Amino acid sequence: MFHKEGTKIIFYSLVTTVAIIVLFDYLITVEWLRMTLSSIILILLILVLQFFRNPNRSVTPKEDIILAPVDGKVVVIEEVYEPEYFKDKRLMVSIFMSPINVHVTRYGLSGLVKYSQYHAGKYLVAWHPKASEENERTTVVIDNKYFGDIMYRQIAGALAKRIVNYAKPGMQVVQGEDAGFIKFGSRVDLYLPVGTKVDVVLNQKAVGNKTVIARKL
Repeated sequence: MFHKEGTKIIFYSLVTTVAIIVLFDYLITVEWLRMTLSSIILILLILVLQFFRNPNRSVTPKEDIILAPVDGKVVVIEEVYEPEYFKDKRLMVSIFMSPINVHVTRYGLSGLVKYSQYHAGKYLVAWHPKASEENERTTVVIDNKYFGDIMYRQIAGALAKRIVNYAKPGMQVVQGEDAGFIKFGSRVDLYLPVGTKVDVVLNQKAVGNKTVIARKL
């Protein structure tokens, strides 16, 4: 199953792959060279397909937990000052996605979207300390009845060139549903109230819609 954001890229990749392999058959007479180049093209196609995969991970929404919005590795758990919306200290949990991770962004909790803002920016590597404030990004705040206002931020990395964000102010969103997509390498930051009980540790592998990031005491 593939994400809808990859439909055009997958289609053009398939057409291009077939065209190139047919062209190789006509132009390259050395069999080992033709097979090698064709294999490389097929590997590139497989990489595109795996990047846009969208595993079916249905959940039963629970108000008292926050699920991982993406797949990846937990790279930051620390208190930081959040200057855009809260303008106070928050507990930030960052998940870094490599190009081989599933890149679907899902709503980690249910609630009302109070804020959704796109910011143009740089393309620093996603794990750079300044990436959260200087890279291309979207910021979304969801009001949940148990946790209050929770922010998540989609951040483009050095390879990511397009962030897709479905959240709009006034929307009621449901935990586990698609919230967007980040194309080719990225990171998502969660901003939680200070003192929130976090269920993950540094360098832990997080799985979107499965790993519990935090729970209400």
